[in-house]
Parts: sequence; C-alpha cells; structure tokens
Amino acid sequence: MMMVHPVKFLLSAAKRPLTRCCSAFVSRIRSLNRLKEDDDVCAEALQHAQIFLFHRLSPLLQSSERGTFRAVPLMYSDIRAILERLGSDEAKLKESVLIGCSEQNQVQFCLDVGELDQVALEEALDGTFVDLKKGFFVLRRSEAPLLAKAQALLRWHLTTGFCSATGRPTCPNQAGSQRVGGGGGTIYYPQMSPVVIVLVSDGKRCLLGRQPSFPPGMYSALAGFCELGESLEETVSREVAEEVGLEVHNISYSSSQHWPFPRSSLMLGCHALVSPAHSQVNVDHTELEDARWFTFHEITSALQVKGLWSRGHAPPLWLPPKHAIANRLITEWAELQRCSQKAD
Repeated sequence: MMMVHPVKFLLSAAKRPLTRCCSAFVSRIRSLNRLKEDDDVCAEALQHAQIFLFHRLSPLLQSSERGTFRAVPLMYSDIRAILERLGSDEAKLKESVLIGCSEQNQVQFCLDVGELDQVALEEALDGTFVDLKKGFFVLRRSEAPLLAKAQALLRWHLTTGFCSATGRPTCPNQAGSQRVGGGGGTIYYPQMSPVVIVLVSDGKRCLLGRQPSFPPGMYSALAGFCELGESLEETVSREVAEEVGLEVHNISYSSSQHWPFPRSSLMLGCHALVSPAHSQVNVDHTELEDARWFTFHEITSALQVKGLWSRGHAPPLWLPPKHAIANRLITEWAELQRCSQKAD
C-alpha cells in the first residue's frame, strides 16, 4: 500500500470527491476518521505528528509567562531519542493514541510513559508532569480540552485491557480509537457517563456546594450522575433534592462538556430556580461537606480571582477553573444578574 505523508494527506482531503464541497473543519474531521480506519496511514501519520507526553496520566507542562503553563508538543524523533537514552525503545511509540488535529492540520497523539523515571524525563524534557486537576487552573483555555481528552483515552486503555465476555486480552487499533476483544472479536469503544451539573438560583443568589476533596475555599455547582430511565430534568430535580433538600422548577439546559474526572463524563450543564420562600438549605453531608447561597457581589469578586491562590492565600471563595463548565454556568448567572440590575 502506498504511504501518504500525514500533513499532505490532511491538506489534500478537501480535494477528494468525498470532501470536495466541505469546510476545512469537515475535511479535518473526515481525515481524522480515515486515520482511525486505516492503521497503515495512521502509523505513517504518527511519525510526523505532535505527541503530548503523560507520566501516569499526568501531562508534561512547561511554565510560561504570567504564571500560566502550556502543554509540550514533541515530535516523534525527539521522543524516540529520549526513549533510547532512558533504556526504552521505539516500539513504545506504537502505543501512542490519536487525539486530534490542529487548525494547521498537524496530527496530534498522546503517549503515557509512566514506566520510565519521572525525574530523568523532566530533566531531559525541561518540563514538569503535573496532575491534570491542578493543571486545569493554570493551563491556557485552548489546551485544557485536548489534554482532558488525551488523559481520558489513556485511562480507558489502561482499564480495558481484557474482554469482559471472554477474559482474553483486548488489542487496540493503531489510532487507539477502539479495542478488539480476543476470541469473540467484540469491539470496545471509549464511553462517557452522563452527569448533570446545575446552578440553582433563588432569583437573587446562587447556590454552590463543596466536597471534602475540594481545595480550601472552593465551591462549585451541584452535580450528579444520571440514573437509568431518568430524563435530564428528572436527574436535576433528584440531585438537588438529595444534596440540599430543595425542590427546583424552571430547569433550562445551557451547554455540555467532556470531563475526565474521575472517569470520563459528559457534563450536562443546566440552570434551575427555587422559590425564595422555600430556599432553606438542608445539606446531606454524605453527599456534600457544605452548601450555601452566594450573593452577586460575592460571585463577581470570586470570578476575578486568578490562578491557584490570591497573594499566597486561599481566597474567601474560589471557583472552578475558567475552562470548567461550572465556571461557565456561574458566569452566565452573573451576567444575567448584571443585566437585570441595569434594567432596574
């Protein structure tokens, strides 16, 4: 089979009959789909791709200006040289997983090298492997979703090594977009669990809760997994009733987001209202450590906090990072309150 350079492959996709009239976005998506379907073309693309390294599911980051961090894309040849220096070999690179394609048609993969010495890798690469939960607070917004997808796929491969029907090992395709079970040939695809995340308001305040695992001072919107047989609205109503003892109405959908923690979830963002006359919070402490109402002033002040800490100390109220859907819901609520105040 004739091999095709991946960049030329992607750039030429729009010229093919399949994508002749398509936008650049559609051409990229269809080209990525071909990489998933053709192991030979995908293997060739890998040798010219950007590869993001992880060490035990923590991405390699480098510090940049203004206290932010950036992901470190490496080339195949660079990683091959480092692997050889640290006693591994080029075969390790075949475990790379396809994660996307940049707007410049640069194919992107990820690879976990957790069996190698972390300190030696960080010295060789002039970077640091950072826990992704912490990294979300300091990463640039454009890079956080890519690393979240990468970590989710890498974790899925770690936990799907055997067929649930036969117990035999499963084998990935070259792109890492699926695994095939031994014997029965069952094909496994990465999965996400639906989770609702809802910002509850009484019209003047919004309700936020915190779990014991949260950093000091951090509060977020309420969230919970959808149960079998439930609609989105039913899950919202049940979760709010369980966690804070409130009955909601006027549930509206906002947007969605992939979230890699603790396993891949599809976060379904919603807003909901409660009656001010029935807004007394009754926290279920098996679900939450605390939950309380916050005013517009408290929220707007918290939205101005940057980074992990303010002047070395945890702020009075610390919100999820800007690329988290919880932050988006809180920001939407604050904008609505601001417009309402202007109208008054």
